[in-house]
Amino acid sequence: MGDHYFSKNPNSEHRPQHFTFTLRGKSYTFETDSGVFSKSEVDFGSRLLIETFEWPEIDGPILDAGCGYGPIGLSIASEQPNRTIHMIDVNDRALVLARENAKRNRVDNVHIYESDRLQNVSEEGFAAVLTNPPIRAGKQVVFDILQTGFAKLSDGGELWVVIQKKQGAPSAIKEIERLAGSCEVAAKEKGYFILRGKK
Repeated sequence: MGDHYFSKNPNSEHRPQHFTFTLRGKSYTFETDSGVFSKSEVDFGSRLLIETFEWPEIDGPILDAGCGYGPIGLSIASEQPNRTIHMIDVNDRALVLARENAKRNRVDNVHIYESDRLQNVSEEGFAAVLTNPPIRAGKQVVFDILQTGFAKLSDGGELWVVIQKKQGAPSAIKEIERLAGSCEVAAKEKGYFILRGKK
């Protein structure tokens, strides 16, 4: 495999940068680097997912599957410090950045660790699983994240997914309908769909 944001060890030259971004009404400073997804700003899809997300009615931890340098998980975690937010990624460089960004933004209710898809997630009973899945890794990887993420939800838990129409939103909707019985399109903007399936 070439050097992609879903590579375990990106070999591109380090080019760290910082930027400040407002998410859910709060300002965050993020450090990013080459070899990670959307290094120059929080990408539109993640922003739409973050802004659309509604807290589940049930208690329990939250999972950010494919956290990158951390904008989804950290912005969610800072709102409810009594919940634990699990943040996983296959990319070691992204995980280092996510940990640094958690410290930088004083978010300490996060558990950040390496996992290819959800293979290393031993926790069960999540109240919500959020993902901006690695589309370029292929449909099989994306569907595996949807399937295993849904399986790890508590009853009443919710799967939240952002995906572009041109990158497979219709098939993702069908898969979530298969898993959950129904799929809500919680938001739709600029070709991006926010999908929500309840267990």
